[in-house]
Amino acid sequence: MSAKDFEREYKREFEGIIPEDDFEEEQEETKEDLKIDEMQKTNKAREFEKVAGERVVICGANAYEQKYYFNPIFRQIPDSIKKELNIISVLFTQEAGGIFTIVFEEDGSISIETNADEEDITYDEITAGLLVSEVRRKRQDLFEALGLYYRIYVLHENPADILDSDES
Repeated sequence: MSAKDFEREYKREFEGIIPEDDFEEEQEETKEDLKIDEMQKTNKAREFEKVAGERVVICGANAYEQKYYFNPIFRQIPDSIKKELNIISVLFTQEAGGIFTIVFEEDGSISIETNADEEDITYDEITAGLLVSEVRRKRQDLFEALGLYYRIYVLHENPADILDSDES
């Protein structure tokens, strides 16, 4: 990837700026996104499962490399939720250290995972466990909503069936 291509992608992803020469291309991509039929969605879900072994990482943070990752597959998620996931992940690694990930399980539920290198003497397993419990408790609504999003838009479950199963 050339420096110009990198800059264009960076501006598009992080600043929301679409260079004029890419505007028509971007409009075509948007049109394609709006016309995804059920077969393509099903194939897309299968592709996610292959990549992650039935699990899909939403986001994660790494205290060792001081980096945050958000899976571009979920770029349609509202920015406010992306920012909240970013804050949760980064603050977790600042407090407990190690590597923190939020993952969709194959059934649409959310798992929060944390681990550390064996040589890392600063990683505190007790603090990490307490923080995971606190994040789950305080952000329960967020994780339930993300789970519904995944089940409806990725796994293509019928929303009526999901609501019926939740009521019983």
